[in-house]
Amino acid sequence: MRLKERLIAVAAVLGMAASVFCGSLVSLRDGEELETPISLFREKETIHFWYSDEALTNFINSAAVAFGEREGVRVLPELVSENEYLEAIYEASLHSGQMPDAYIVSHDSLEKAYLAGLATRIQDAAGVCNEQNFPPAAMAAATYQDKLVGYPLFFETSALVYNRSYLEEWAAQSAMKDLLNAGQVGDDPEENPEGIAIDEELLAVKTEEYFRNALPATMEDVLRLAETFDTPLAVEGIMKWDVSDILYNYWFVGNYMIVGGDTGDDPNRIDINNSETIQCLEVYKYLNQFFYIESDKVDYDSVIQDFCDGKTVFTIATTDVAKKLADAEAEARFAFGYGIAPMPDVNSTLKGRSMSVTNVVAINGYSQHKGLANEFAAYLVDECADTLYSRTGRVSANVNADADDFDLQVFKEEYAHSVPLPKMMETANFWVRLEGLFSRVWNGADVTELVEELENTISIQIRR
Repeated sequence: MRLKERLIAVAAVLGMAASVFCGSLVSLRDGEELETPISLFREKETIHFWYSDEALTNFINSAAVAFGEREGVRVLPELVSENEYLEAIYEASLHSGQMPDAYIVSHDSLEKAYLAGLATRIQDAAGVCNEQNFPPAAMAAATYQDKLVGYPLFFETSALVYNRSYLEEWAAQSAMKDLLNAGQVGDDPEENPEGIAIDEELLAVKTEEYFRNALPATMEDVLRLAETFDTPLAVEGIMKWDVSDILYNYWFVGNYMIVGGDTGDDPNRIDINNSETIQCLEVYKYLNQFFYIESDKVDYDSVIQDFCDGKTVFTIATTDVAKKLADAEAEARFAFGYGIAPMPDVNSTLKGRSMSVTNVVAINGYSQHKGLANEFAAYLVDECADTLYSRTGRVSANVNADADDFDLQVFKEEYAHSVPLPKMMETANFWVRLEGLFSRVWNGADVTELVEELENTISIQIRR
């Protein structure tokens, strides 16, 4: 039934396209289209480029001018409302002389775009879309039905943020206690307040060792630290994050809850109700006893503000936190050192895996300038990658960009093996339902019952 619906949808789109463009697009078996030959007067060739994120304006305008001057063409960017974005692209493609030849879109909309003819297999003549330039998550996000249908531009995912000052203080205190208990002294001792000589070199070594161990590999490590940490007066809790948002919770189940496979487009790969997922959610439920976070009163901005105020030691944040903390530090609004680390595992046996969203550049299947549109898309994600973050605050999916920024590299490490949002239209409401499941689990609901209910619901949607 699902295949039949898709065939009907594709047939309808092709029929409309044929009537509007008078057969200018000819479908091939592998999903590519033949296009009208590029004009011999290349200097006059023009493409229209759409995007919906205002933060990208300076970046795209600059790239359009530079590319246009270099290639002797025109690129006309247009900021479009994100409301019914794909619908607007479709209408412009059918009824306007200024349709977007290429556009930026979230990767989870690629199935809808592809089946409507608004995204087509990329023609990567420059060869930029490969594993040397993009990590597995980026390539998976840009792939639909084994075809690359987008150029990965930037991503969002989560990572662990910690108060370095607090952890260094804890490490120094713990190391001192160890040496005092062992009665170790140095050759040239310096009297400490307890009247026992301490080997300062050994103290420094032990302090560094404790600090390294303070960075949690699992949530169990966070709990153990909480038991031994003599928290400063300002600290209200060892860890706090936005438990109301699935983006900061999904890592608990991301390694075991499968929806569409790695590329998120296979309806035969649905595995929600499994023992590992249930175990992970039981751990999540158990954590509420320690963190006392009220899911109906917490939000991301307040969590980050609490961290900046020194009220928490750890939090979970998205890529925007790198600039927020750097700015707060530069403006003396953050009185501590901080660090960013990969997300911990759930425990010693259950692995964690974050969710990611990738924004890609798609090529409009109705465009008469696909060659030039592909060239500009490749230019954006490759040659312009190093200026993306400084101009927009968005982190490039290109592994070669931002090589000197340690904080961004941590996010990139997390992103590389993250789980991209699925593309299947039938699972469009999955994340809303999963967010509700997490909220109910956090507040004490039965895990097994909720997971079984979610899988049944999604399975019914897939089979329709």
